[in-house]
Amino acid sequence: MALSMHKESLNNKQMDSSKYVRYTPEQVEALERVYSECPKPSSLRRQQLIRECPILSNIEPKQIKVWFQNRRCREKQRKEASRLQTVNRKLTAMNKLLMEENDRLQKQVSHLVYENGYMKQQLQTASVTTTDNNSCESVVVSGQHQQQQNPTPRHPQRDANNPAGLLTIAEETLAEFLSKATGIAVDWVQMIGMKPGPDSIGIVAVSRNCSGVAARACGLVSLEPTKVAEILKDRPSWYRDCRCIDVLSIIPTANGGTIELIYMQTYAPTTLAAARDFWTLRYTTSLEDGSLVICERSLTSSTGGPTGPPTTSFVRAEMLPSGFLIRPCDGGGSIIHIVDHVDLDVWSVPEVLRPLYESSKILAQKMTIAALRHIRQIAQETNGEIQYGGGRQPAVLRTFSQRLCRGFNDAVNGFVDDGWSLMGSDGVEDVTIMINSSSGKFFGSQYNTSMVPSFGGGVLCAKASMLLQSVPPALLVRFLREHRSEWADYGIDTYSASCLKPNPYTVPCARPSGFPSSQVILPLAHTVEHEEFLEVVRLEGQAFTPEDVALARDMYLLQLCSGIDENEVGACAQLVFAPIDESFADNAPLLPSGFRVIPLDSKPVMDGPGAARTLDLASTLEVGPGSNRSTGDGETNSYNLRSVLTIAFQFTFENHLRDDVASMARQYVRSVVGSVQRVAMAIAPSRISSGLGPKSLPGSPEALTLVCWICRSYRIHTGGELLRADSQSGDALLKQLWNHSDAIMCCSLKTNASPVFTFANQAGLDMLETTLVALQDIMLDKILDEAGRKSLCSEFSKIMQQGFAHLPAGICVSSMGRPVSYEQVIVWKVVDDDNDDAANHCLALMFVNWSFV
Repeated sequence: MALSMHKESLNNKQMDSSKYVRYTPEQVEALERVYSECPKPSSLRRQQLIRECPILSNIEPKQIKVWFQNRRCREKQRKEASRLQTVNRKLTAMNKLLMEENDRLQKQVSHLVYENGYMKQQLQTASVTTTDNNSCESVVVSGQHQQQQNPTPRHPQRDANNPAGLLTIAEETLAEFLSKATGIAVDWVQMIGMKPGPDSIGIVAVSRNCSGVAARACGLVSLEPTKVAEILKDRPSWYRDCRCIDVLSIIPTANGGTIELIYMQTYAPTTLAAARDFWTLRYTTSLEDGSLVICERSLTSSTGGPTGPPTTSFVRAEMLPSGFLIRPCDGGGSIIHIVDHVDLDVWSVPEVLRPLYESSKILAQKMTIAALRHIRQIAQETNGEIQYGGGRQPAVLRTFSQRLCRGFNDAVNGFVDDGWSLMGSDGVEDVTIMINSSSGKFFGSQYNTSMVPSFGGGVLCAKASMLLQSVPPALLVRFLREHRSEWADYGIDTYSASCLKPNPYTVPCARPSGFPSSQVILPLAHTVEHEEFLEVVRLEGQAFTPEDVALARDMYLLQLCSGIDENEVGACAQLVFAPIDESFADNAPLLPSGFRVIPLDSKPVMDGPGAARTLDLASTLEVGPGSNRSTGDGETNSYNLRSVLTIAFQFTFENHLRDDVASMARQYVRSVVGSVQRVAMAIAPSRISSGLGPKSLPGSPEALTLVCWICRSYRIHTGGELLRADSQSGDALLKQLWNHSDAIMCCSLKTNASPVFTFANQAGLDMLETTLVALQDIMLDKILDEAGRKSLCSEFSKIMQQGFAHLPAGICVSSMGRPVSYEQVIVWKVVDDDNDDAANHCLALMFVNWSFV
């Protein structure tokens, strides 16, 4: 009887839940209003809705709940359908682009086959017929080589006041540009790693066997052609090496286009060579198919046209026909073709730097890819695909990045027209000191009058450049970013930050070890492909003597880091930072300093993963060259990369302390150079292969021993097994611990100091958002919240006596400041042996089922 009643009740419920309800337009309107405010109302809110809206009184609360469920489902389906349509449009456009690229490559292959046959015929004829050396040489260089050099015929000088003459140059530039963008005028070779796809940056290629250096890219963006053209013509917004661009003349053409005469200055990337400038003609027009074209070339004696402005601090470079082809895409958006082709006058730079000016890959990264990435960034921000925290608008964050780069470039170049002048040296030419006392330069966006003392002073820059051998730029900059305490002096950082205060501190002496401090990196923004990070760094200081109390305070740096992806061929790695105050206003004054590492040679193929070299770097620096650590298998390689490192640090000074600040800055830069050289020796693969460097984690004897202690101590104290019992060998145990899903980490056991982390598995590093290198800068009490610290303190005596304890669920924070939740923490004491006299080695913690909040 009871069973039959229960079945009947279930059947009634099913009938009620499946009962169809027809809503009136007024009822739908009322429900939609609530949905717009709260898509998922609670049961109380739904009951309140029925009471407040009499038109819904005839509908059961259960049916109201079903309506909201269906409404959320329809909204999800609509968004998914929209996303799929967008992806489909991208794939269709990319397919069209790939088909065009395939046609171009087939034409190039046909041309090369013809050239090859022609060369064979000429060589066979030359072998039969007796010719002189000159005729043989002319045969050998004929064909493709002549075409690739693409000499420009000399034209008579054309008057700047003659629009017809300039239009002729413009039309010639347009034809040559299109032959490079969509034709076979240049032998293009696709860059490694640039695979096409709906979410890829596009197809990127570099030149081979042509005059100068050239790069080409084509891709898709979800912006209309006119908007894309507007962004690309604003070159300083995306080309970080552009110092200024002046449009000296604008001439409209009969076809609705414009001809512009442009003078552009660019920064030199190092202190070892002069900056470049360009005098160009830029032609903007439309094609018959609706495409927009912006093409540009230098005006020289061979092309004709007016003569550009004279320069003294720059070397005049030549821009060969380059530009942008912007085609409208079906369904919205644009297909963009970009060509950059320049001759940077390589013979005017020192021989060691010539690879920097002869590399098409470096040109591609600095100009071609940078332009495409900037447009994609703007497109995603416009479409709302990127959301930044902290209430900052994307345009404001981009401005911060541009100001940091521009300030660092100004410091590296030290142009006389900016007010910079050279200061006498101390007899050693390794560090260059320049000063800028021009008050007019501190009213712009880069500096601020608050930086210059009212009773006289200015800005001092200490800079140096050095050549590095076999040091991957990405790894070096990554280490400098994550392990600041290895090279920075806290006292110098404090003096730099004092420029934001009305009463600056006295000039400190550069100390080899500085003040102990830890850093917390707070992310602000990153670009679409994560090739650049904008972040705030909080430096936490500690004082151990009374005279250090004034310096022991938290400071903040605005920091820009780029180029730390080892797979980016030809990319420049850079770390630039500037002190800021707690308010961090949008117009905050910035005085940037930092590092720039540029590869001079092409990157060879590595035999093993490069990231493993940094895992144990800190311990290598502590052990030193006398260490007897063995070299792991598979670490030998033929890495022979040369790169140039440029360092520049800026400080404010008062006139009566100028010499003291200069002495301090010179000493500090030399100290930083020494620290960087020491880090570079630890990173360099040549050091690894010689047996003096760090070892990858899986084969380290110390790591194997530590894992055995951790597992054995866990079994002794808790009676359970931390890892699978079938893993007896040390390598297998280490691999299991490293890949364990829970965050396992070890910290020091010192009664007179805060516990510092010494080891963590991969999950632990992910939870703390750090690396093994920077792990040693993180203290246990900094990541636990107040409840966690109290719980650990209350259980500490139990841990020391019984060997382990369980801490309840709670919240901790990563090194980036992100909250992390966990179900429980198992803490146990790690001893270095299993006998009665075993000594406490460290404390192990396992955060179970952690996740970011």
